[in-house]
Amino acid sequence: MVPSDQIGRGPTADRREEKTERFGRTLVDPYAWLRDPDWQRVMREPETLRPDIRDHLEAENAFTDEFLKPIENLREELAAELKARIKEDDASVPTPDGDWEYYRRFAIGGQYPILCRRPRNVDTSGGEQILIDGNKEAEGEKFFAIGGATHSPDHSLLSAAIDRNGSEYCIIEIHDLNNGNTLPERLENAQGDMAFSADGKFLFYTVLDDNHRPNKVYRHQIGTAPEEDCLVYEETDPGFFIGVGKTESGRFILIDAHDHADTSEVHIIDAANPAGEPRLIAERKTGISYDISDLGDRFFVHTNIDGAIDFKIVEATLGNPDPSQWRDVVGHRPGCLIRSTILFENFLVRHERETALPRIVIRELASGEEHEIEFDEEAYDLSLHPGYEFETTTLRFAYSSPTTPQRIYDYDMKSRERVLRKEQEIPSGHEPSDYICRRLLATSHDDVDVPVTVLHHKDTPIDGSAPLLLYGYGSYGYAMPASFSPNVFSLVDRGMVYAIAHIRGGTEGGYGWYLDGKLKKKKNTFLDFIAAAEHLIAEQFTEKGRIVAQGRSAGGMLMGAVANMRPDLFKGILGEVPFVDVINTMSDESLPLTPPEWVEWGDPIRDENAFGDMVSYCPYTNIGDQPYPNILATGGLTDPRVTYWEPAKWAAKLRHHNTGENQILCWINMEAGHGGASGRFDRLKEVALSYGFALMVSGKAGL
Repeated sequence: MVPSDQIGRGPTADRREEKTERFGRTLVDPYAWLRDPDWQRVMREPETLRPDIRDHLEAENAFTDEFLKPIENLREELAAELKARIKEDDASVPTPDGDWEYYRRFAIGGQYPILCRRPRNVDTSGGEQILIDGNKEAEGEKFFAIGGATHSPDHSLLSAAIDRNGSEYCIIEIHDLNNGNTLPERLENAQGDMAFSADGKFLFYTVLDDNHRPNKVYRHQIGTAPEEDCLVYEETDPGFFIGVGKTESGRFILIDAHDHADTSEVHIIDAANPAGEPRLIAERKTGISYDISDLGDRFFVHTNIDGAIDFKIVEATLGNPDPSQWRDVVGHRPGCLIRSTILFENFLVRHERETALPRIVIRELASGEEHEIEFDEEAYDLSLHPGYEFETTTLRFAYSSPTTPQRIYDYDMKSRERVLRKEQEIPSGHEPSDYICRRLLATSHDDVDVPVTVLHHKDTPIDGSAPLLLYGYGSYGYAMPASFSPNVFSLVDRGMVYAIAHIRGGTEGGYGWYLDGKLKKKKNTFLDFIAAAEHLIAEQFTEKGRIVAQGRSAGGMLMGAVANMRPDLFKGILGEVPFVDVINTMSDESLPLTPPEWVEWGDPIRDENAFGDMVSYCPYTNIGDQPYPNILATGGLTDPRVTYWEPAKWAAKLRHHNTGENQILCWINMEAGHGGASGRFDRLKEVALSYGFALMVSGKAGL
């Protein structure tokens, strides 16, 4: 590493203390000024950022670039290496729908996807129709992303939600697929959820409010002015989001209202009667979650009602879907989480997880007979790929493991035969036998065993001498998959061990695993991660002080917490778009995710106990005078999820309190949001930034 005294300690942000009094306690925030008071406008118009804030962010970026100058060549090498693992002219497996099949592909050198279709069952060399060419659409844009796209049932129209600044405020464009023209109407401030009526003459879509929350569903008649659109549903509770979709049969439009945890409510509209009033399936009740599918005269409901913490599947009649009439089809099994379902005309498919491993179970509806699709690796990941067709025996799914590139299969649910449709190609080469993958169990502070997935090159010595990157998330019930990630081999091939801690706050061990890592039990998430690090040290995968920890978004909160709690364990911390200013963010009802996320973290405005819990672990609040690891915080200026000022404030306060010689770095993408750069190759530069930092602080940068 470059000695810190040769380049300085980084930008010094002004300390302009703002005090907040709550529940008899005073909180002092010296860097609150980094939040632009007109942040909503900045999301849409980044150029309006207040000049003093822009100057500071640009100074942070310049300092980070200067500090990382010794690995400039390494970062370029990493970006080229990462790109070499991408098949440039890649394409998805076409998804059939009637006379057509739809797919995405990339052109050699192209940054953005090209949406296409072709007549079904024709020679793959001809018949292609380009629906949207992302590369052409992105010309002259600093950011471009397709937030969602869907075609009408008669295949004559395509609606697409386009984001041109990373703020996730989309504009819906409607394309006439018969002549290639774009219709004049543009639906603004849209989220990206859309569904056509059965006749294709109406489009249902969601709209974001000024605080970036989807709160309204509109019905747009094709060919009319957006000002004439009809409001179909409005959500008045700021703690709930709404979404629009369709049941698998295509018979009903779905309006789903849900919080960030375990409460939901579904309304349906007959897709053949788009002007009809939404019909409520079951009134929302706190703690009760459900989603529905339809078949003939009945509904199938995936729900946690009646204490089914890991969910069950019930059925009800279309005429009387009241929960009092729900009858169990697949009962509740504690510890076996039913993650999702897909309904077909003759089969019900469920995606489950138990002991941190996924599985797919097929149920024949007529007989009730079930079977599971078998796999034999120690750690792996599965995902279902819903199609457009209801009357089919074909299920599409993806399989991968830390050592095995993704494979896409079509599985015949009747004959039980699987056909490999695609295997992820690594152009620069990949030999699975060169790597070793293991699943460990680390005992946490309360004797709970925490799964840890470990990947390393077969030639890496497991004697404590290797540096290690430990990834974690642990929030919102999201389970970290043991899937194939081509990027991590840039670390593993250089002698680093790569590990994932499957900590509480996710659902690796069922829904109870999630409940044990949220609200007043949030510290379990952090202590599980620390236990995973200590177990990896005890098993000689690395040694104390040689670990680089990495987490993104809510995983960035994890990074901030463990940096405060056990800085001695880590050589470096990568906090990417890190949610670290928890107490201030959760106390600001105007921010996009605050009311919806009180169910995840607690409400520190009205609940004194929640306030106390949050203050006790909030990474920003608990920064103190101590030596910190090397830290790189990254963010995006137009990020509506984790606002840019969180990493900026975190870095400023860390730098002020750090008593050691390690460096605190901050880098803000001034032209992107939560997901970083939009182009598939530009995004790799950000991965190279993070990995270059990890290799540099680990002594593996070749300096």
